[in-house]
Amino acid sequence: MCDEGMDEYWDVTDEDGRPTGETYRRGAPGWPDGRFHVVVATCAFRRDGAVLLTQRAANKEFPLDWEFPGGSVLTGETSAAAASRELHEETGLAVPAAALVPIGRFTELSALFDLYVVPVPESSTVLPDCLEVAAYEWVSLNDVEQRLRSGRMAEPWVARLRELWTPLVQAIESLR
Repeated sequence: MCDEGMDEYWDVTDEDGRPTGETYRRGAPGWPDGRFHVVVATCAFRRDGAVLLTQRAANKEFPLDWEFPGGSVLTGETSAAAASRELHEETGLAVPAAALVPIGRFTELSALFDLYVVPVPESSTVLPDCLEVAAYEWVSLNDVEQRLRSGRMAEPWVARLRELWTPLVQAIESLR
């Protein structure tokens, strides 16, 4: 799948993730100081422990770096619904929001980052969106750590995974 881009509108939230009633169009000037928007990602994993990494498209920020599929929560969406949508848009994997297991929230400069995990069948077919994803790989958690240490993960993932690594690994181990 190769979807065309669209204007994205985000709910502006306070530091606790509560909507302020304001919305913001992605890329517009004037992001309000002290406000946030919610960003999500999903670590899809198979029962053998392999996790899905996607390589960012060459035209995106942090080109050709690796990450878990994700993106911004759109106006009116819940965090889990956005994580389900983003996983489907970027990889073709369709999982209901209710199947996602929340790992934790990490506070960034102007974003609240929510990470989820979800088990998927071994036979799952990945259909990457060519505007978002250059490549994908099913890898071990050790490989994720190695990519992180070698600078092959997108830069925002360094702090995110430093904070959320242990609960991520624990969740995957408990759900396998």
